[in-house]
Amino acid sequence: MCGIVGYIGKRQAYPIIIKGLQRLEYRGYDSAGIALINAKGDLNVFKRKGKVTELIEFSKDLEKEGTIGIGHTRWATHGEPNDVNSHPHYSQTKNLVLIHNGIIENYSSIKEGLIKRGHQFLSQTDTEVLAHLIEDIQIHEKCKLSVAVIAALNQVIGAYAIVVMDKNDPDVLVAAKKGSPMVIGIGDDDYFIASDASPIVEYTKNVVYLEEEEVAILRRGEKLKIKNLKDKEITPYVQKLTIELESIEKGGYAHFMLKEIYEQPRSVLDSMRGRLNPAKGEIKLGGVEDHIKKFEKAKRIIFVACGTSWHAGLVAEYLFEELARIPVEVEYASEFRYRNPIIYAEDIVIAISQSGETADTLAAIAMAKSKGATVLGICNVVGSSIARATDGGSYTHAGPEIGVASTKAFTAQVTVLTLMALEMAKVRGTLSESRFRQLLYEVEAVPTKIEEVLKLNDKLKEIAYTYKDSTNALYLGRGVSFPVALEGALKLKEISYIHAEGYPAAEMKHGPIALIDEEMPVFVIATKGANYEKVVSNIQEVKARKGKIIAVVTSGDKEVKELADICIEIPETDELLVPLIAVVPLQLLSYHIAVMRGCNVDQPRNLAKSVTVE
Repeated sequence: MCGIVGYIGKRQAYPIIIKGLQRLEYRGYDSAGIALINAKGDLNVFKRKGKVTELIEFSKDLEKEGTIGIGHTRWATHGEPNDVNSHPHYSQTKNLVLIHNGIIENYSSIKEGLIKRGHQFLSQTDTEVLAHLIEDIQIHEKCKLSVAVIAALNQVIGAYAIVVMDKNDPDVLVAAKKGSPMVIGIGDDDYFIASDASPIVEYTKNVVYLEEEEVAILRRGEKLKIKNLKDKEITPYVQKLTIELESIEKGGYAHFMLKEIYEQPRSVLDSMRGRLNPAKGEIKLGGVEDHIKKFEKAKRIIFVACGTSWHAGLVAEYLFEELARIPVEVEYASEFRYRNPIIYAEDIVIAISQSGETADTLAAIAMAKSKGATVLGICNVVGSSIARATDGGSYTHAGPEIGVASTKAFTAQVTVLTLMALEMAKVRGTLSESRFRQLLYEVEAVPTKIEEVLKLNDKLKEIAYTYKDSTNALYLGRGVSFPVALEGALKLKEISYIHAEGYPAAEMKHGPIALIDEEMPVFVIATKGANYEKVVSNIQEVKARKGKIIAVVTSGDKEVKELADICIEIPETDELLVPLIAVVPLQLLSYHIAVMRGCNVDQPRNLAKSVTVE
């Protein structure tokens, strides 16, 4: 959601900023803009509703010289998507420009005060109000830009990541964050600013992740200076980026989503590497070890997450209850934070997020910590806000996920959650040694089995062609496969715009069966397991109403094959691990259907990769 890029140094800023904005397109946006200060001191701003390519076309004949600049991709919150509401925004005198991710909640009252002092506003945004406020303080207090920024941010309520540039001081950028991510790259005599590391990795591996309510002053030729909102100077903590440039490029694939689906054997393996040793009967999750005694005494686990991560939490509910014999609740973070939930100090709250920046999940973490619960995090981005806010936890090692529709992040999350459930089961003594070791070997075999599923791509493409013009779809599963049905439906609807719903198969009779006719594709996870015969009965109910059955079955299945219109065979695995295998063909089906429908699978309409505002 929204993307920020900034540069100050000796190079031309425009190419760096444009490339950075393109690297951030996956976050979702509806307009883009750039501001530059040239050698003569002119401040040039150009912005456009639409894609970065439209901004490039618009600016091709305009003045783009300058070694300092800022750029932004906007996801509309206050004010419709148009050229005027696009960022960057001017101050009253047009000496300052500002870009902003987040929401200033009290912008309306600030705006009223500024209007009384003669300010005039061009846009409908909260961001323009902040630009005016900073300049108003700067003029009246006759202070430096950084001082005015700190003073202004002490007046605002809300979330923000901002970068401000001053025409009258063209050798400095001032950046700040609260509740929205920001990383600063330290190069050779230059600085880079971005919402995440993807625009920076090409130029430097040395970065500083801004903490909450920190303000960074990037002055040409000087060392990076960081202060908090109390004007206390903070020593920057420089980290090394671990991602490689190749990991954020398509690598020959038509789309990032397809590349990321095919990366799953490696990302699942990487997420268990060094943590799983079946031969020794060991699991070691470093960030969890310090809290192992709490696992032993815990009375309840609460998972908080949103979207696909919530589905991973649902899978974990089955795993933790079955293996560790502990009550589990799975909560939408967006609801959990507002309903005054009952949280005990003995609870373990586990927050799941790919980006580690999901606003609702961060708020849920803060609430749980205020109640004294132990809070662990599972996220994919090193140094992210959730990683810093939690008491401990584990990183997934999926690598950068650029496609908005999550694929490899889901399987990496489920992998780590499976290891966590097994470790908790061992600590609590709820599994026999033989069953424990059997599951360790089964987990170890998952990457190879995903590779086998990926070989079905051509068949899945043919199936996709058959159902690409469907207007509705139903996904059914039972037990641990029910969350897979939810995830399959989500993938289809978010990238192909086909209406799809996931249900527990037994719930079909309580309403959804009314939708079934001869045009309705019904995707059923019908692998071997305790619920197999029940699922077969559900399939028969659909067939009796002429529904089209596309079944995901265990290799060698005969019974479902006689009933289903199409069967997708996946390798046999332990029933608890089926989600890691069965979700892959559903991802590929959704991908191919969306491509055949002409949809932008990497950047679906109205969606953002990381939801950093409510």
